[in-house]
Amino acid sequence: MRRLLISALLLCSASVSAQNLDPADYVFPLRDVAGLYSANFGEMRPNHFHSGIDIKTDGVTGKPVLSTADGYISRIAVTPGGYGRAIYITHPNGTTSVYGHLSKFRDDIEKYVHEERYRTRRNSINLYPPADQFPLKQGEQFAWSGNTGSSAGPHLHFEIRDSRTQRILNTITSGVIRTRDDIPPRLVRLYYVEVDSVRGVPVHARPRPVELIEKTPGRYALKQEGALPIGGRGYFILEATDRKNDVANTFGLWRIREFADEDPIFEFRIDGFAFDQTRYCNAVTHYPMQVASRNEVIRLTRLDGCIDDFYPVLKNQALLTPSEGQSQQIRIEAEDDSGNRSILEFRTIRQPAQRDFRAVCDSTALIVDNRRPFSHTAGEASVHIPAGVFYEPLFFSQSSRPAQFAAAPSVAVLSPLYSILDYDTPLHTAATVTIRAYVPQNLQPHTTLGFVRKGKVSYAGGKYKNGAVTLSTRTLGDFCVVADTVPPRIEPRFKAGEPIRTRSITFRLRDNFSGIGSYTATLDGEWILLERNPMQGTITHTFDDSRTPKGRSYTLQLTVTDNCGNKTVWKRTITR
Repeated sequence: MRRLLISALLLCSASVSAQNLDPADYVFPLRDVAGLYSANFGEMRPNHFHSGIDIKTDGVTGKPVLSTADGYISRIAVTPGGYGRAIYITHPNGTTSVYGHLSKFRDDIEKYVHEERYRTRRNSINLYPPADQFPLKQGEQFAWSGNTGSSAGPHLHFEIRDSRTQRILNTITSGVIRTRDDIPPRLVRLYYVEVDSVRGVPVHARPRPVELIEKTPGRYALKQEGALPIGGRGYFILEATDRKNDVANTFGLWRIREFADEDPIFEFRIDGFAFDQTRYCNAVTHYPMQVASRNEVIRLTRLDGCIDDFYPVLKNQALLTPSEGQSQQIRIEAEDDSGNRSILEFRTIRQPAQRDFRAVCDSTALIVDNRRPFSHTAGEASVHIPAGVFYEPLFFSQSSRPAQFAAAPSVAVLSPLYSILDYDTPLHTAATVTIRAYVPQNLQPHTTLGFVRKGKVSYAGGKYKNGAVTLSTRTLGDFCVVADTVPPRIEPRFKAGEPIRTRSITFRLRDNFSGIGSYTATLDGEWILLERNPMQGTITHTFDDSRTPKGRSYTLQLTVTDNCGNKTVWKRTITR
């Protein structure tokens, strides 16, 4: 009977479209919680859209997690970062639900995962059990909520995806998840950006802030009197945020629309996206302002290197091109995922351009066309930028200067500081940076690139080989060659030498610069399983009585290596 059920699930999942979610197909994925939220779908995160919703678990772990619909467990993941402990359930309607940051799985699932991790000797693992191994009915519990992976507090990360394409879908606007929300978005500020073309390259002026006032709830106007002066070609940026009832968290917007004299010229909407599209959030936003703001800072235009998927309406790139003296009526609507809307209305007037371009536009400036690869070498530093790395053409800059900054005492600086564009330049894919430097032989195994920002150096990555360090990076800015020879510190959170009466033992791991790269442990020479919590800086082993019975002594060896190749070995005799 179970095999017939699974066959039916597979047959249905191959034939049902998942693009339009039906709320009747799903139930709420948690039990015994207040039903509050800390993050919504598609909100702007550093270098990605948030791919699901975060459901609060009332400040604790251990809440029952339920299958939102009939299906079967198709994937189980255990990683120190990301979703931590996660389960993926495939459903007969063509969707897959995802549950992240779990504390533990149901006993039969936990046993299967435990055995596979020992069999493969992997602390981190992705498993794809057969469809008939873990079938689930709607509302059936399979795990408990937690705080694992890259989680800053107890909650459940929940997603629904199209099983065929793995496109993540908006569970709130579709009505699958309902929130208590009657609060319209707050419009924080408007910016106007004038656009020109220099030698065929679009050049954007510095955004000019425009202050707003809220006349009545959800109704905004310009703080200034009269029409807003604008140039002959430009667009707006909207800084806004959203709230929901009963929580202090801020949320992202679902849709922004712009009208010029009642003509719809722009719409941004976040109904879903594929994983290879998530980094386009850097083009949707004004990146330099977005990384510095707790609000969302969204361009009301589309950059050259951004895809069309997020823009159902886009006329002439939503650029305003009034003639001299022309006045236009502008309306901007911001809407959240619960249907609350705020509206800003004002008039513009075309006046002579007042450009404030920050790009270097002289005849010697190098132009990077985002449609073609670009390479440049200056002194001992070189960069290679494949096509499609940037979202728009830009003017390239590269320079060097003495490395004068606050380096950690344990980090040796071995080169000048090389500036390649800047930190505020978003990259969609990786560029390659290479810096040549003389490095003493004893430091070469521990040499890497440091990234310098605000006077402090941090680990960037790369290995020294043939007289240079090469790094594949999605962040540009100030780099230098550095060496780190200090090994990680291992601090037991139990009293070594005393019998261990607890079921598990924990170590705290610290590193001065490059971070923990790898870790492994053995008991009497046999590999044992470790659970790492990078948010707390700890690593834990839970004893398996079938492998390490009580009443005996064992030799425990823990080996930890940082990203610069420095190794620490902690070895003691322990007694259970």
